[in-house]
Amino acid sequence: MIDYIKGKIAELNPSEMTVEAYGIGYKILISLQTFSSFEKKNECTVYIHHYLREDEELFYGFSTKDERELFRLLIGVSGIGAATARMMLSSLSSEEIRNAIIAEDIARIKSIKGIGIKSAQRLILELKDKIIKGAGADVSGLLNKPDNAVAEEASTALVLLGFPKTAVQKVLAAIIKEDPQISIEDLIKAALKKL
Repeated sequence: MIDYIKGKIAELNPSEMTVEAYGIGYKILISLQTFSSFEKKNECTVYIHHYLREDEELFYGFSTKDERELFRLLIGVSGIGAATARMMLSSLSSEEIRNAIIAEDIARIKSIKGIGIKSAQRLILELKDKIIKGAGADVSGLLNKPDNAVAEEASTALVLLGFPKTAVQKVLAAIIKEDPQISIEDLIKAALKKL
């Protein structure tokens, strides 16, 4: 599976781009969010979602892992295909989509082309709890700093206790941001209170 493609932007328009890497041009379908991020750049790193069906193989590309995680969460909802999820990410920012789902803002979600009232209700029903718990967001970068062995250890311990990894990482990142020198014991205790 391809995680990302890093290379020169050969072509770029609001719905697709071609990235040249080692003499190969990859045609990638993108959202307006991603287009805006790459508009003034010559080179880029595009995070890929490889879409494979019997009759077609497509690359969906994103400027951030966060946008890709939300895309994957959206296509996991029955009735929401890759094209609809891309339309959602072109109409609203990742944060606006998350906020609309958490706030159960059906009107906002329904304003996106291709989303009716039933699809909006299904999105809220299936994703609200997941988004509140941290799914559909990439928070791993907050814990992957080399000096953060304490966070890694705390994360492993909390996941072994049965807490979802994304929720654990989000809570730990918030605690460490407030107190970067926190001990592992205090970090785990503080996280248990918030999880």
